[in-house]
Amino acid sequence: QVQLVESGGGLVQPGGSLRLSCAASGSFFSIGAMGWYRQAPGKERELVATITTGANTHYADSVKGRFTIARDNAKNTVYLQMDSLKPEDTAVYYCNADGRRRLGSSYIGYWGHGTQVTVSS
Repeated sequence: QVQLVESGGGLVQPGGSLRLSCAASGSFFSIGAMGWYRQAPGKERELVATITTGANTHYADSVKGRFTIARDNAKNTVYLQMDSLKPEDTAVYYCNADGRRRLGSSYIGYWGHGTQVTVSS
């Protein structure tokens, strides 16, 4: 079982910046890939960015060049630095992490509760 605690969401003006954090805790052996997803009202949840334990990253085309994902393996924490924010970035942002309870077991995906990001004047 993995619990993901998010912070950093809020209201920001277009062109502004926001930094999201997500820390994993609970009973697990290790955390694998981590990432951020978002869901706007009436739309499906979509991938924003992911990062592996080796720090390989992947970004959605809509955020590439504006968002940066990073992680601190020692703290089991993933970050999302969001710059040049646009109104279309408005959504609930969800943290995701792959965790395994013991050595040799399979990774299971876990989700945070989500944090609201609103980009508006």
